[in-house]
Amino acid sequence: MSKEELSQTAAQEARDEMTDYTTYKRLASSEKAQTNKDMFEELSAMEHNHYQLWMRYCPPGTKEIGPKRATVSLVLFLRRLFGASFAIKFLERREKSTVAKYEALKGSVPAEDQAEFQSMIEDEKGHETAFADVVAGSYVKYISFIVLGLADALVEIAGIHAGSLGIYNSTELTGLAGIVAGAAASLAMASAAFAQAKQGFEGSPGLAAGYTGGSYFVAAVALALPYFLTKTMLVAITSSVVVGLGIIAFVTWYNSIIVGSRFFREFSVLAGVMLGATFALYVFGSVIRAAFGITI
Repeated sequence: MSKEELSQTAAQEARDEMTDYTTYKRLASSEKAQTNKDMFEELSAMEHNHYQLWMRYCPPGTKEIGPKRATVSLVLFLRRLFGASFAIKFLERREKSTVAKYEALKGSVPAEDQAEFQSMIEDEKGHETAFADVVAGSYVKYISFIVLGLADALVEIAGIHAGSLGIYNSTELTGLAGIVAGAAASLAMASAAFAQAKQGFEGSPGLAAGYTGGSYFVAAVALALPYFLTKTMLVAITSSVVVGLGIIAFVTWYNSIIVGSRFFREFSVLAGVMLGATFALYVFGSVIRAAFGITI
């Protein structure tokens, strides 16, 4: 890489590092927990060192480079919604691509800066993720239970609605069938989660059960709501499916940040299962209706 190319790249990377530095500094100032505050201060200092290193290679005459303010505001908003651990992992989600880029640039860095540059690479390889685990809120350990409740509800309740539509002529009866089934299934899911959490889970089995059953029932109500707002079956089932896909998109996005899973792969699997169950059970319900001559 030529010196000019390195200078252009350095300016871009310096802005990213300044964005991270500014964000962590703002997060530290808003933290009440001293442990979290200290971690954010340490991260901000780390990012500022990276910024100063990149500034050495910027074009001559380059003044201070400011942060991406939209990114700073977004991360601060996510911190308020989802907690400190999520904010760190969201900000550092580009870590793997950043490390690969830095490794490729290493040969263009002057010999006297090689040790410092390598130290920066090591920082990017996982220090932020390790800090995210330290500041993780207590709710993070229950994410798998929430995802379990939502995922099961989206498949099962969407299928129940579709099967009921195949049997009934009433969107209200279809919606009610989903809510009743959701209430019963949420209790069953909560009981199963409680029993599972008793087997070596570090958190509270009661909270695990509550998160699982609660998320299941909330999803069931959200999927049922369109059936009470319209009497047109096609509009009702289409709206319910759209709501389901929206919930799946949110859950898989959140999970991709917290545990590093692949968003598109997880989304396509869950969406495919939900849509497949919806279609199959609608056909099944229609067969039942025709076989028994149901007219309600």
